[in-house]
Amino acid sequence: MDPTIVTVHGEARREVPPEQAVFSVTVSARDRDKAAVVARLTERAAEVGRILDGCGAAVERRETAGLHVYEEYRRRAERSATYSGSLTTTVTVTDFDPLGELLARLASGDSISVSGPWWQLRPGSRAGADVRREAVTDALDRAHEYAAAVGSELDRIVEISDAEAAGARPMMMRAAGASAEAEDSAAFDLDPRQQTVEARVLLRVTITEPTALRR
Repeated sequence: MDPTIVTVHGEARREVPPEQAVFSVTVSARDRDKAAVVARLTERAAEVGRILDGCGAAVERRETAGLHVYEEYRRRAERSATYSGSLTTTVTVTDFDPLGELLARLASGDSISVSGPWWQLRPGSRAGADVRREAVTDALDRAHEYAAAVGSELDRIVEISDAEAAGARPMMMRAAGASAEAEDSAAFDLDPRQQTVEARVLLRVTITEPTALRR
């Protein structure tokens, strides 16, 4: 006789502190002289770089997200063109202590705008592994309950996998963000947003011969 197989799902959910804060800083310029626009962008981008350098190891990564220099639309009556430009840098910070002061310094700069921060976990964060283990434990507990209900015990594991393989939701890490606006204060008062980590697994196990069927 083929062994009886029990199939269950295990779930786990945890709220954990963020590990990274990501924000973008954009410098802009506008002038009738295209070369002047480029020069101002270069100067203001260098200013942003100096501010970021002052944070040392707190800034884990900075990446140029977009550079735009273009001629604005002009009517036929306008003889000379006007040019605009912007340069955006995405910054990842892992030390949140200086973050409020850093954002305030950047936001107070001339023709500099700041968006963020967006709170998140690191890719491959240990929080995900911990929640997956909790989901497996939950699945085993459910399997034990099913087996006990028919007078059996768990025998061996046939399959264990992410539940998305069975059409369920995969593990998810949700990140949320807030926006920073320029103020006269020396630093923004930031409250890191807790991150929701979820996991769902599929477990198939065989059980010993049910004794409940003998009644």
